[in-house]
Amino acid sequence: MKRAYTLQNTNIHAMGSMHFSPEFRFIFSIFTKTMTLPFKKGITPALLISILSVIVISCQPDKKGTDGNSSMLELKTAEMYVTAAGDSLRITKMPQLQFGEMIQPEEHTATIMLDPGKTFQTIVGFGGAITDASAETFYKLPKSKQDELLTAYFSTEQGIGYSLCRTHINSCDFSSSSYAYASEANDKELKNFSIEMDKKYRIPLIKEALAKTEGKMQLFASPWSPPAWMKDNNDMLHGGKLKPEFYQTWADYFVRFMQEYKKEGIKFWGLSVQNEPMAVQRWESCIFTAEDERDFVKKYIGPAIAKSSFSNTKIIIWDHNRGLMYQRAKVVYDDADAAKYVWGTGFHWYTGDHFENVKLHAEAFPGKNLLFTEGCLYPFNYDSLNEWHWGETYGKSLINDLNNGANGWVDWNILLDETGGPNHVNNFCFAPIIGNTLTGELHYMNSFYYLGHFSRFIRPGARRIACSSNDDDLIATSFVNPDGTIAIVVQNSTKKAKEFFVWIDKKAVKATSPANSIITLVFK
Repeated sequence: MKRAYTLQNTNIHAMGSMHFSPEFRFIFSIFTKTMTLPFKKGITPALLISILSVIVISCQPDKKGTDGNSSMLELKTAEMYVTAAGDSLRITKMPQLQFGEMIQPEEHTATIMLDPGKTFQTIVGFGGAITDASAETFYKLPKSKQDELLTAYFSTEQGIGYSLCRTHINSCDFSSSSYAYASEANDKELKNFSIEMDKKYRIPLIKEALAKTEGKMQLFASPWSPPAWMKDNNDMLHGGKLKPEFYQTWADYFVRFMQEYKKEGIKFWGLSVQNEPMAVQRWESCIFTAEDERDFVKKYIGPAIAKSSFSNTKIIIWDHNRGLMYQRAKVVYDDADAAKYVWGTGFHWYTGDHFENVKLHAEAFPGKNLLFTEGCLYPFNYDSLNEWHWGETYGKSLINDLNNGANGWVDWNILLDETGGPNHVNNFCFAPIIGNTLTGELHYMNSFYYLGHFSRFIRPGARRIACSSNDDDLIATSFVNPDGTIAIVVQNSTKKAKEFFVWIDKKAVKATSPANSIITLVFK
């Protein structure tokens, strides 16, 4: 059954609170300067030291994260939103739940325990990829369906509030053809650089998404391959490596790409060095060893971006599967001259879960960030769009990646057509929304709603808080938002409904997780 998209509005009121966090060195400098001044009657050095000590103690930032301190929470009611198999619940708002007293959770009663006083990583955002395929499909749909899709993905009130999206530099497999912005051989000065291919579909869609978010959506870009003439196989497809003599030209290419997009009113939050740098594919691909990537960052792309007008652009390494992410990160981060340019590590999900590697990265490199940059399900089959396990795969990955330290999570194509494309090498895949260009209909897979349970309720700037489940059937993650509200996402992949409690600071709220469901509770 093809379901029309509906989503009820949420009333989440901000709970304001102000916190002071001046640096100790600043306070100390005032103290040392003041000590050189003559003291008025009654104000002694000892008294001044006491006053400044109180100021310092009062102004120290809470290392555990004050925004979610349970003493500042009302804990009266909770809003609950449910998506479940076998019925029409799709991020559906349920009756309000009431908190009650619970001094001690029971060991054998399903309970998820929260501690807002223990905070971890900060969220950059959630979203998907605006590819050539997504954009081409979008503009083949009726205008009413285009508007529906933009609302569904990018509205925070009526949609799922995407805030971080990805796009590609040059073509990728999800393009109708293979192309580069500078295809003329040995054009080291990039005199023939042009983004005209992107202006037909992709740039217009990015602009519409930005308009829908009032410019708040952040964007990052990844290359699948340099132009053929820069590579040792003279081919954008089938792997190959960047020739050393074109390292600087390729670094300049990134900057030129951002310059041309800036002329279109589009700016980039970040860039990844290379999509899937260990994969020789039948589509656009390019091989970088860990040492290649380290040296390219250290000597070429890092300095090129640093000295450009885009010096705040975040550089992301790896952008491939979880399995090798620690080893790849170590090679780069162990070199201080390379590491200084890098914001964090991107990763995908295509060769096993390996969630422990996300955690290991977070523990080993606490100054670096983690971003899930791509994941999709395949091979495409129109007859299996309604199978429920698709969404559960997303929910499992999101919860585990976030609980192990990810700062954000970005899906692959936001939209594909009824064939799972277009794709110029027939690598057809699923997307959360399928646009049937023959009928003009939109089909929402359950993965759309599973993603929405995170992206709609966990907003940029949210911080993960301690979240502990005593029931193996219920996996969960929880965050405190910048407005002070707490969101907890709970997934039940079993075929039975489960009653459980959410416990926080000697209070609890009772809820029911339907069979094969995902729910989000929001409270303050």
